[in-house]
Order: sequence, then C-alpha cells, then structure tokens
Amino acid sequence: MIRFAVRVHPGSSTSSVGGTYDGALQVHVRARAIDDAATNEVCAVLADAFGVRPDAVQCIRGARSRTKLIAIEGNDDNLTVQLSTLLSSTWGAGS
Repeated sequence: MIRFAVRVHPGSSTSSVGGTYDGALQVHVRARAIDDAATNEVCAVLADAFGVRPDAVQCIRGARSRTKLIAIEGNDDNLTVQLSTLLSSTWGAGS
C-alpha cells in the first residue's frame, strides 16, 4: 500500500492526473465538490491511472478538502513507479 497527497481541481473540463501542486499529485475532475461527487471521481480516476480496481483506492483524509491523503493497495513497487511518473508529467495526462 502506498499513501500520498493529491490536490483536487473540481469542475475541470476534463478528468486527468499529472503534475504537482505544493508537492501533491494534481487530479482534475469534472465533478463539482458537492455531495462527495468530486472525491468519488478522484478515486475512480486514480484507479484508472494506476491500473488498479476502484475499491483499491481510498481517501484516508480530506474527503471534504481539495487536498486529500490517498491510499492505494497493490504492488508497492509498481505503484511507486507510476506515482513518480505521474508526478513528473504535465497536466492533462490520464483519462
């Protein structure tokens, strides 16, 4: 399991993962921050970006905040490599 911070940008025109904001992985989602819709989409977008099943992604802290602590279960080595790739990519990578 790996844990890392994400910075969410709700209400974006597209959903994507990549780049950093204050050291956190940036996640852009279409959903607005209403009734946990953005948090749910963040988990789904991250599952797709990391190639894991949706229930392997959990929001540990910050469900109602733009900055969240995320945990992903899976092969730590593969997940760490993918996280490093996403952190170094430019905005717009992903779905």
